[in-house]
Amino acid sequence: MSARQTLHIRADIQAALDAGQPVVVLESTLITHGLPHPLNIETALGMEAAVREGGALPATIAVLNGDITIGLTREQIDMLAGLPVGAVRKCSRRDLPIVTALRQHGATTVAGTMIIAALTGIEVFATGGIGGVHRGNPHDVSADLLEFGRTPVAVVASGAKSILDLPLTLEVLETQGVPVLGYGTDALPAFYAERTDLPIDQRVDSPQAAAAIIHAGKQLGAAHGTLVVAPVPADAALDGAVAEAAIARATDEALAEGVAGKDITPYVLRRVSELTAGESMRANIALLLNNARIAGQIAVALSRI
Repeated sequence: MSARQTLHIRADIQAALDAGQPVVVLESTLITHGLPHPLNIETALGMEAAVREGGALPATIAVLNGDITIGLTREQIDMLAGLPVGAVRKCSRRDLPIVTALRQHGATTVAGTMIIAALTGIEVFATGGIGGVHRGNPHDVSADLLEFGRTPVAVVASGAKSILDLPLTLEVLETQGVPVLGYGTDALPAFYAERTDLPIDQRVDSPQAAAAIIHAGKQLGAAHGTLVVAPVPADAALDGAVAEAAIARATDEALAEGVAGKDITPYVLRRVSELTAGESMRANIALLLNNARIAGQIAVALSRI
């Protein structure tokens, strides 16, 4: 069974791809692991609407009973959102063969979504924050960063999740040859907060400028992805010091309780939301919607080149 045999592309998305029209992929871990019910459904649908506002067609991706599904229906989103966390596998590169062969349900991470987008010829992907290098453990490097080095998809995000080691994350992206473009910013966003003091490779101030760089990479035959970082909208941003204090406390608590591996990120994100009385979740949702809208605009500009 080939990868192509496990791909199920919704008819309108296939028609758009055949016609060279702009499509943006969206990941599904926010539905199954990232946000509580019913915010997970509301945000997933809100991101799809934001992509459409940007002028493109959204395609949310998941693995359903072993079938890689590009373009979830509302009913499929509701079904995924209603499943217990343990019933859905988080799918990075290593997981996709397992869920497809064993006919399992899977929610795609940044890396998993990039792989499937590349298989289907979709060039733009919107998410919240990418994975990175974990604080205090420089050997714990997210598969997302390595995927950027070998999969030519442009990802619009608000940087890496700020619970991570951001300087080391940028170093790994540099090693992987990944250009980091600041959308309206000359510094890396801090996920919940608007910015850090960390410089990025190039500032772009329009979808057309971002699309030109993405297209140039394609023309050069580059095998790497492009990271476009957009700050959280100012009216939803957390104060940087407040966010950092909550992250530090949540990280210390995770270590004290023996939380490790892939469980660290959801634990810390949940505790940060509790410690900020829900303000971090509000920021998270705002940046997800903003990134989806920007991705739609970039996809439109890319389709016109």
